Amino acid sequence: MSGCVTVAGLGPGDPDLTAPAVVRALAEAEDLVGYIPYVARVPDKKGQRRHASDNRVELDRAQHALTLAEEGRKVCLVSSGDPGVFAMAAAVFEALESGPDAWRALKITVLPGISAMQAAAARLGAPLGHDFCALSLSDNLKPWETVEKRLRAAAGAGFVLSLYNPASKARPWQLGRALEILRAALPDTTPVIFATAVTDGREHIDIETLATADPARADMRTLVMIGTAETRLIPRPDGQPWVYTPRRASAA
Repeated sequence: MSGCVTVAGLGPGDPDLTAPAVVRALAEAEDLVGYIPYVARVPDKKGQRRHASDNRVELDRAQHALTLAEEGRKVCLVSSGDPGVFAMAAAVFEALESGPDAWRALKITVLPGISAMQAAAARLGAPLGHDFCALSLSDNLKPWETVEKRLRAAAGAGFVLSLYNPASKARPWQLGRALEILRAALPDTTPVIFATAVTDGREHIDIETLATADPARADMRTLVMIGTAETRLIPRPDGQPWVYTPRRASAA
């Protein structure tokens, strides 16, 4: 088949943090597919067709991209951050697995991007300097009981936690419940970072503790990072400390 799908991560927001391979894929694409705000981040190109869709239709979006490619089109399917981290790459392969056999002959390429947790960590110093994990607080695709089980396990194991999808209008209570669970497992002094819209003009980062963290601070643009008992803060003259997790961990 002559068509292809490139699943590309735009990065966290700053165009300078979009990988050169992604920039080339965007320029070469005949069709651009993605969530409305992410498609809007891509510069217009004469003759390129743009297919922007709303939130929570990821599987439909993936199927649309594969259908266009089957018709011989060169398609770029965009995500923010990295497409393999709670984003469109998994939706593409879910659609591929259950779709027509002809789709399996398509050329499919996944191009990585800088994820929100990486961008936030770079702003802060090195909070992911030791073992960490990423969890989505969305219960749209998994039971909330599973989220709670994973939170307890990760906190008990001493991982730094990067919490994606912490809150939305449809899910206003999940982050508050997650913080309750973590307060039962971690010291009150554990650092909690709220990193919103990192690297774009709306960027705002707050460093709190588990004792003071207010779930109302987060929205869908926010990455919430929970340190461990060993995560350190190094004061700086401007008042915003460096945050790092030592490379060595004490015995459990």
